[in-house]
Amino acid sequence: MIDAFYLALILIVILSSFGLSIGLAMICGSTVYLMAKGFDPSIASETLLQGLYDSYTLLAIPLFVLAADIMNVGSLADRLLRFCQALVGRYRGGLGYVNVVSAVIFSGMSGSAVADAVGMGRIIIGMMTKDGKYTPSYAAAITAAAATIGPIIPPSIPMVLYALVADQSVGYLFAAGMAPGLAMGLMIGVMNWWIARKRNFPVDEGVPMAELPGVTFKALPALMLPVILLGGIYGGVFTPTEGASVGAFVMLVIGLVRRTLTPAAVRQAILQTAETSAMIFAILLGAEVFNAFLALTQVPTAAAEMIAASGWAPYTVLIGLLLFYIVLGGVMDELAMILLTLPVFFPIVIALDFGMPADDVAIWFGILVLIVVGIGMTCPPIGLNVFVVASLARDVPVTQIYRGVLPFVAVDILRLGVVVAFPALTLYLVKLLE
Repeated sequence: MIDAFYLALILIVILSSFGLSIGLAMICGSTVYLMAKGFDPSIASETLLQGLYDSYTLLAIPLFVLAADIMNVGSLADRLLRFCQALVGRYRGGLGYVNVVSAVIFSGMSGSAVADAVGMGRIIIGMMTKDGKYTPSYAAAITAAAATIGPIIPPSIPMVLYALVADQSVGYLFAAGMAPGLAMGLMIGVMNWWIARKRNFPVDEGVPMAELPGVTFKALPALMLPVILLGGIYGGVFTPTEGASVGAFVMLVIGLVRRTLTPAAVRQAILQTAETSAMIFAILLGAEVFNAFLALTQVPTAAAEMIAASGWAPYTVLIGLLLFYIVLGGVMDELAMILLTLPVFFPIVIALDFGMPADDVAIWFGILVLIVVGIGMTCPPIGLNVFVVASLARDVPVTQIYRGVLPFVAVDILRLGVVVAFPALTLYLVKLLE
């Protein structure tokens, strides 16, 4: 007879494969395990109540989503792109640079790779393919790659979830993500420079310098929001959750004052936020029950003890886990990956000796996870970002986008290697805040 543990895992895989939400699949599988082992199934309900409704930090998620949605339904996204075009659009491959710079700035408001891909992608892909300046496959590929900066540069929804599961400081994770996120933007820009010259992309018509002050002024609210959020958090003015509410409120006030938001647009933003948040929290609900299921099985503890006894080098184990994340990213979204795997992998990594305190390892590993999750979201067979931009770039086969995104995946793997080899690059800002 099949063991209850494997039965639960098989049920989760089958249900999610047939289209059921991964969160609901985890709840069903975990509940089956509880019943098979003779536990009271009400443990699942109790876990949900204790794990979610007592978490103040979780409020940050719908608030960050709302801030990004308000910006999208207003005209701030268009103004931000205009500013980026004025800044870097006058060079060969200029709209590629616009794509990257706008992704870096927008990531400071959305905190999600998918939100970046949708928010900027629907506009920038049209700009790049207009009049045949860039191939649709390249426009889609660089958009998919640039959007993976979203989970790294704070504020970041995946960072909030990692902090909750790993019991780490959201503020320290935000600080640790700055350098790797900006480095990714720089490396994608360099790759765009090389490809633009190799393929002889056109020199785009830039915004006249005389218009730059006006363009900057119009985009100023979008540019200042990340500064306000991060300055307030690290200055001790408000917590990350309060900062998320400030961001949503500022976006709303600016839109109403400048009359770029109508009541219908506000309603649309709220409905979009509710839909996105419901999806995220459905995964969270399943993850809470799944975590309780894992705690009862003692699988994470047993796995950590087995690896510790194996004598494998710490970096060998770490690289193996990161490769697994990249493969998993080809079939699963970023939030599900973090919530499903972290309860197993985190104790393993913390138990290894990397020559630094466990708290530093926890922050460093969090950034590594977010980087490889981003890489996975552009890898076949179901790299979520690729499919998102494919829906925006009409009539472009997904296979062409995968080919186009390969150079950017290569530079992202290079960045991953640097962060693995030099943890101090990630932890430098964290040490300044301690």
